[in-house]
Amino acid sequence: MIVCGDDALAHRLAGELHEVYGEQVTLLVPVRPDAPRTPTARTGRALALFGRVTAAIRTTGTPAPAGAPGTSVPVAPAADGTDGEEPTGTLRVVESADADDRALTDAGVERATALALVHEDDETNIRAALTARRLNPRLRLVIRLYNRKLGQHLETLLDQAAAVAEPGLDPDGPTAATTVLSDVDTAAPGLAAAAVAGTSKVVQAGGLLLHAVERLPAAGEAPDPGLCTLALLSATAVDPAGCEGSERSGDAGPRLLPDDRTVAAATGRAAVTLEAVTAAGPAAASARLAASALPVASLFSRRLRWSLAGAAAAVLALALASTFTTGDHPLHAAYLTLLDIFAIGDPAVGESTSRQVLQILAGFVGLLLLPVIVAALIEGLGTFRTATTLRRPPRGLSGHVVLLGLGKVGTRVLARLRRLDIPVVCVESDPEARGIAVARRLRVPTVIGDVTEEGVLEAARIDRAHALLALTSIDITNLEAALSARAVSPELRVVLRLYDDDFATAVFRTLRTAHPAALTRSRSVSHLAAPAFAGAMLGRQVLGAVPVERRVLLFAAVDVEAHPLLDGLTVAEAFQPGKWRVIALDGGGTKPGTGQAWRLDPDRVLKPDDRVVVAATRRGLAELLGRGAPTSANPARAERN
Repeated sequence: MIVCGDDALAHRLAGELHEVYGEQVTLLVPVRPDAPRTPTARTGRALALFGRVTAAIRTTGTPAPAGAPGTSVPVAPAADGTDGEEPTGTLRVVESADADDRALTDAGVERATALALVHEDDETNIRAALTARRLNPRLRLVIRLYNRKLGQHLETLLDQAAAVAEPGLDPDGPTAATTVLSDVDTAAPGLAAAAVAGTSKVVQAGGLLLHAVERLPAAGEAPDPGLCTLALLSATAVDPAGCEGSERSGDAGPRLLPDDRTVAAATGRAAVTLEAVTAAGPAAASARLAASALPVASLFSRRLRWSLAGAAAAVLALALASTFTTGDHPLHAAYLTLLDIFAIGDPAVGESTSRQVLQILAGFVGLLLLPVIVAALIEGLGTFRTATTLRRPPRGLSGHVVLLGLGKVGTRVLARLRRLDIPVVCVESDPEARGIAVARRLRVPTVIGDVTEEGVLEAARIDRAHALLALTSIDITNLEAALSARAVSPELRVVLRLYDDDFATAVFRTLRTAHPAALTRSRSVSHLAAPAFAGAMLGRQVLGAVPVERRVLLFAAVDVEAHPLLDGLTVAEAFQPGKWRVIALDGGGTKPGTGQAWRLDPDRVLKPDDRVVVAATRRGLAELLGRGAPTSANPARAERN
């Protein structure tokens, strides 16, 4: 398998394919423009890359010495306590200025099973994908694209190209498939869920929506399992000095896919449970039109609205007085009053004194009403002119999420939060940033300014905010924003986007110790997205990922016929604690209104023609597909036999 790229996602992906799935991986990286063109420099570059790969996957061993670029170099196994098997594959680095024909050929694209193009530039990935499809029509392609609409068209185009080059290929088969993914879209649900208390973590599985929530148990009691328990959180989750759970936390860390006995014994520990399985109904009405509509309620200020209401009350009072004094019909009296107010009526010469007094009062009301009408016109015109500009945070706003950074990640998270009807205030230093147009279209209040400057967070009403999402690409900026926000509001929920794992752990522990009553989370986009990219390279449909502290739980759709560890077993027998669990039938072909069919009975036997949704750990899914460590015979099957 080949991975093209030189950022955090590429390194994590290469490490995951090698360490978790035991694949032979080639990492194709671009040469730095300022790098000397000598074998020594190239070898040093390879050593640096291996160090970054092993750091990204948290290995504790030391990489073996690297040979010349392009040679296979073994990497030490990850010490996560989940699997002691030595990876059988190798990992090598190939350097090239561009991912062109020569570079892909040197990387072995003609013999490769899958190719992941994860450069940050969409155009580079598209160009390399077209070249790779021409060199190897049977190659499985996984492409990283931010533009989702373009990605859909590109998938169809490349699959058609493969079918033309190899007429015998199955378009629905695992080979020659093209999958376009966005690391930002994969990570956005986890980032949004970490910032919003009580918001369900939702994974769309074909025609189903899987709702997972975090439940806090009562003192001395086991957590409520809901439909099923997906994970137990760390035993140190409520300990201010405890570290957020990861693969290295041992028994005190998170337990993915525990059995019923483990859940019953986990008194006092929080859990992530499957709350509901519902139909993925038709899409809601487009929010674009609703969001872009002019806010009629804000056309006039409160003071102006009160002025208009007072003028209307004065007109009504004069009309009623005219009715009582002259005996006219109310409509006729109101008509005469309006004529008097706008000075277009005849003077009441020779009429009763009451009529003359009312006419004089109506004239005074007209004089008072004139500036109000002018102010209303000017204010309404100003509202129309500023309808396409950024809004300022309202003075009385509270309970909102302050989103720092409107780049690729921030833009996607903003859209998801607004779909959940969560109030958001954005902070961005660049007025030309990618997400500014989205914030303007969604009418989201935005503060333009450097968060490190005095008064910027205060302008975003951080003192009354519910949570802070610091999603810039600079770790120090995110940390400074978190510290400044905590200084203003010590109990504020904070979610940080941090690249370096050791730095993230140190920050997390320090903030939680200093502010034990507040929730702190650190997340990495590459950490959340790498499992989905790895799953697509292995030829399966990874539907989504749910972060469990510093681990990831995957959801995938698998065909029972192709997996002997599922075929012929009941749902209960197919459950492997800590590895995988059958959640529901794939809803792609399920008729609406038959929701109970999705919730599988534990005694239901899985048939070869079933397609099920499976929750699994990374190693568990690799083992289920026969790519991980050798699997012993299923105890339930052996007992039955």
